[in-house]
Amino acid sequence: MNKILTFDIEEWYIEQKYHGGREWRYKEFDRILSEILNILDSLNIKATFFCLGKIAENFPYVIEAIAKHGHEIGCHSNEHVWLTKMSPDALRADTQQAIYHLENVSGQKIESYRAPAFSIGENNIWSIGILSECGIKNDASIFPAKRDFGGFPSFEGTMPCRVEYDNRIINELPIPICKIAHLQMAYSGGGYFRLLPYWFVKKQFDKADYVMCYFHMHDLLNEHTGFMSKHEYEIYFREAGSLKNRMTRYIKSNLGNSNAFAKFEKILNEYSFIGVKDFFRTSDINTLSSFHL
Repeated sequence: MNKILTFDIEEWYIEQKYHGGREWRYKEFDRILSEILNILDSLNIKATFFCLGKIAENFPYVIEAIAKHGHEIGCHSNEHVWLTKMSPDALRADTQQAIYHLENVSGQKIESYRAPAFSIGENNIWSIGILSECGIKNDASIFPAKRDFGGFPSFEGTMPCRVEYDNRIINELPIPICKIAHLQMAYSGGGYFRLLPYWFVKKQFDKADYVMCYFHMHDLLNEHTGFMSKHEYEIYFREAGSLKNRMTRYIKSNLGNSNAFAKFEKILNEYSFIGVKDFFRTSDINTLSSFHL
């Protein structure tokens, strides 16, 4: 089975909204995106880029560049608000607005979705019905273990599957999870990929029947982010900005940055990758397990 390659595109808007839009930061994001697109071209890899609607609205050149290289544009919400913070009506409006801007700029039909922070869980499974109603066919939002922002530990699927809620069905790509003793954790993207040694990540790749990678621009930049103030943390994460929470976030955001891009290049050269839409287009959907939520 081909490995699935995905990216979450949000940094330009986060920089604009929370830091005032520093030009040098935009240039760094532009540079790393360009490097990624060039590497994917050289390896003939097509991926899925889950993008904010606000990126399309405020930074259309980012979406245009990704689409020009032939990659799928997916939806990553409109403004990067956790789905756990939304009502059904708010999610519907947010998704519709994001899809409108993404389709208008990319010229693609938006069919794939990833929630910010993988924020579909036990308490908002109604999200599946709303996303389907908005035209989403493929989702990659379920983290089937506990994590900082909830996760979905009771979710039974560990492979590509189909999930149904309120008579609506979506194809689902849960985040791959490995077990170390009694600990369940991801390994194929984000901070997990940065923090774990390459030999361990490769071992999981080699023994897994299904792998989906997910990266942000900041995962692949060799830099250290600053320590957030209590006010900054609470505005962004919408939870108490205790010293412990801010210290944990600082450590998770900065460990492993120095060699992350080299690991990323190495993994691309060792395995075959495909995007979300292409994966389901070439798969026999009728053979996938189904889960009623």
